[in-house]
Amino acid sequence: MSTATVLPLTDWPRPPVQPPAQRAANSALAQARAARGWSQLQVIRALVRLADHWGWPVASQSSLKVQLSRWENGANPSPTYQVLLCAVLRATPADLDFESSARPAPSPGEDAASLASRVQALETLVVQLSAQLNAVIA
Repeated sequence: MSTATVLPLTDWPRPPVQPPAQRAANSALAQARAARGWSQLQVIRALVRLADHWGWPVASQSSLKVQLSRWENGANPSPTYQVLLCAVLRATPADLDFESSARPAPSPGEDAASLASRVQALETLVVQLSAQLNAVIA
């Protein structure tokens, strides 16, 4: 029995160096997608289905593919897409690092004390609304 001989496809003395693999995005959005085991296409399809169910207009799947790649590499999605992505990935805006982009900048005349009082008022409102919701559910 003879031994098979493997012949190279080129005349090069050694094989070329393989280009490095593309680096995966390391954003919170990319990590949340990967944690679910979803491809970008699966996220886009879920996003389109949910938007259709809610009656919200969204971009085409091919446009969303480009946008999702941009969002996973640091661009901020619009508020509409932030809501859809949070719902599809079952994550909070903080989980996906959307809160930092959604916070309005203080106006020039505002100081830390007035901002603190506004935050306190909002926290109080959230507690009151949660209590009302619990009363309705019970």
